[in-house]
Amino acid sequence: MLLGDLNGDGRMEIVMVQPDNRQDVRYIPHQTQCLTAFDLEGRLLWQLGRPGSGAGGPGSDYPAQIADVDGDGRLEVLCVMDGRLLALDGRTGQAKWTRELPDPQAHDCIVVANLTGADDAGDLILKDRYRTLWALDREGRLLWKHEGNPGHFPWVYDFDGDGRDEVMAGYDLLDHDGRLLWSCRDLDDHADCIWVGDVNGDGKPELVIGGSVTVMYDPSGNELWRYEGSVESQHIALGRFRPELPGLQIAGLDRLVREDDGKGLKGKDALFLLDSEGRELWKENRTTAGWLTIIETLHRWEKGAPDYILAFRRGGGVFPTLYDGHMEEVVRFPLDGYAVHADLCGSGTEQVIVYTNEEAAVYAGRPLDLAASRASHPLTQPKRLSHSTLYPGGEIPLR
Repeated sequence: MLLGDLNGDGRMEIVMVQPDNRQDVRYIPHQTQCLTAFDLEGRLLWQLGRPGSGAGGPGSDYPAQIADVDGDGRLEVLCVMDGRLLALDGRTGQAKWTRELPDPQAHDCIVVANLTGADDAGDLILKDRYRTLWALDREGRLLWKHEGNPGHFPWVYDFDGDGRDEVMAGYDLLDHDGRLLWSCRDLDDHADCIWVGDVNGDGKPELVIGGSVTVMYDPSGNELWRYEGSVESQHIALGRFRPELPGLQIAGLDRLVREDDGKGLKGKDALFLLDSEGRELWKENRTTAGWLTIIETLHRWEKGAPDYILAFRRGGGVFPTLYDGHMEEVVRFPLDGYAVHADLCGSGTEQVIVYTNEEAAVYAGRPLDLAASRASHPLTQPKRLSHSTLYPGGEIPLR
């Protein structure tokens, strides 16, 4: 499920994405088979492609995003379908343009970036599963190609203030022109998720990366700390989960036991929380099975509330839940499924949508009439929603 104010009415709309089930869901990048747009009342707005009950499951990212890539103030829906890159008019679903892929495998995910110094982000980064990424300008011309270990979802951020994004491609930081600036050291496997924020309160952004361990680097490539108390740091999320503590805290998800490790073990994961110096504040002693949890930072569930940890796909009968910085349950949602979150109608708070193959439900911290609370102007697309991924990364704005 992707979210964005497609028609500019001051409310988010929903785009459901189905993958092409001819693609291996784990090792070969997906393409999209069908995209279907709905309003918040569940009315179908448009559809591209043909839905199918046998579409593949979410074993990796899909190449689809919602972003304004042509700078006209209106959102496009980007996707790879039938071997081509498409930009759809968010209001109608009609194609605004179609382009050739730079490589047949360049459709593991889509990353929107500003690599050329324009007024807005309209360049695109495409990648295969684990080896290569391709940078394209807003006209579809190849800017550069990078071979390496780009992880799941590279994160883009202008660290040097030159108006052009650097690219944290897995464990490698690349300049806007693809030149390698530095690499993380002594890390195995690949980067599962990447976050940017002023963690230690020095007024400058740091990079926190989850992979074989959890590490924090400054933008010059200096490792500041390393947390090795996890087996596999599959997800992390920055936030002010404990406002009484200095800086930001780092929520994490440790994949303790993989169910597909070939040993016949029952999969298990656990949440944890680190302070700004990488010290463990707590770690979950999980008693239920489940090893595929996804966590995200939820801001403004209620006005004045601290950040919460949204955890879903927990398994073991544990439904999607909001946890506070002490690992106390704030909300346990009554529907078990995947979750997305956003300020759906300009209310100043965020709502959570939990969805399954059959239904979707919208939850809020207080009663909210989504139709009556319509904003008077189109909603701005948050960077988090234009960089949607199964391996959530993100950034916390500098204060």
